[in-house]
Amino acid sequence: TSAENSAPVSNSTRIAVLGKTGVGKSSLANTIFGEQRFKIGHTVNSETIESVTKSVNGGNITLIDTPGVFDTDRSEEELKSEIVRCITEFAPGPHAFLIVLKVERFTEQEQAVVAKIDQYFSEEFFKYATVLFTHGDQLPEGQTIEDFVRHNKHVRDLVRKCGGRCHVIDNKYWKNNQQDEYRNNQFQVKELLKTIDKMVQANKGRYAHRTIHK
Repeated sequence: TSAENSAPVSNSTRIAVLGKTGVGKSSLANTIFGEQRFKIGHTVNSETIESVTKSVNGGNITLIDTPGVFDTDRSEEELKSEIVRCITEFAPGPHAFLIVLKVERFTEQEQAVVAKIDQYFSEEFFKYATVLFTHGDQLPEGQTIEDFVRHNKHVRDLVRKCGGRCHVIDNKYWKNNQQDEYRNNQFQVKELLKTIDKMVQANKGRYAHRTIHK
């Protein structure tokens, strides 16, 4: 791992962050940690899986950043080997997967990502997965992320498979939003971590091993 760890990985909740390049994964890590821990917009060597461990809300969190795992130019074999590597490098595996998507009108590319997830991952994977949307400032005023999801069949099916777990943040504009509690990253990060805690408890603290279709 190339990033410095400030807490032991062994007693932390390990969260693998999955998403295509440009979806805001590095910024998301910094939003969760409340400080700059990952470089933004850097060209990640596809061989490097970065991780950072830090105490957040009284518990240790390790975020594992997998480079561009859902990029449309990557083959099924590449995607599978990347996920396997993410699990083996952080043996015995992550406790949770965070599927990162943007709040936007869903294009064919986004639909392709959702289709890939359905195709490549086993039912077991979805017990460990939560959907997180970035670019929350694109949410129409007064709408929650649940409202947004409800109006899009592809995403709705994905969220349903993930036990209804979905959250939203905005890495740019929601940092210290005092006007609207919902559109506030500190509030949303707390809610996200509560959801992950509940999910880890429901899985009895097990690690995600059998997540990929053979």
